[in-house]
Amino acid sequence: MAMQFYASPEQIMRDRSEYARKGIARGRSVVVLTYEQGVLFVAENVSTTLHKVSEIYDRIGFAAVGRYNEFENLRSAGVRMADMRGYSYDRRDVTGRALASAYAQTLGNLFGESGKPLEVEICIAEVGASPADDQLYRLTYDGSVQDEPGFLVMGGQADAVATVLKDRHSEAHSLGQALTLAVEALGSVGGEGGATRQISADQLEVAVLERARRGRAFRRITGNALKALLAPAPAAAAAAAEPEPAAEPAGEGTPEESGDTES
Repeated sequence: MAMQFYASPEQIMRDRSEYARKGIARGRSVVVLTYEQGVLFVAENVSTTLHKVSEIYDRIGFAAVGRYNEFENLRSAGVRMADMRGYSYDRRDVTGRALASAYAQTLGNLFGESGKPLEVEICIAEVGASPADDQLYRLTYDGSVQDEPGFLVMGGQADAVATVLKDRHSEAHSLGQALTLAVEALGSVGGEGGATRQISADQLEVAVLERARRGRAFRRITGNALKALLAPAPAAAAAAAEPEPAAEPAGEGTPEESGDTES
């Protein structure tokens, strides 16, 4: 009979945590931040069909990093739970806090009881009537919940990206300003030799929860709308940079301009 090696509970939990953290760090980062008109989601994602950012309910969004099949199962379960609660009681009873609590319980149970923890980190965001009412909840693989004020970064080199946002984020930013800041923060890491990167629109997945929208507040930003936000009014900027031509002295223009036309 083979002898089983003993491992302390503390060592088992440390090994599971290390395993999950390494899996999450291999993915590309997701930034979630508040701005003047709502909540903005920006993710590095070259796929047009496998989304890292999705809608959960009327004014609640979902973002995740890690293994796609694992966080997609969590997203689907959250949608079913929100729909059931809204149908059974009232749509106003579906809140980001309630969903975050349910996700925390699920993740905590799987981390403690299953052989392999989920390699996921997720965000539940709810847009409020004012910037002060916006809510961002970060949930990690072990079921821990954190209420993040203003912004959060998940996956990849999250700490380095968060440092850029910490110094410059403001709830008074417009959508264009917030998007430009998020893309700049994502591009601040990952270049050769520590250099910054230029991230194009086709490498991004962008969505918002808009405060002013009635009913479903979630909206994706794609195509020309996204390109316009990343590079606003290029023609106007070029025109402003071009010097104006000097005025010609009086009487030295063409006959039509000087008034000396032939009869």
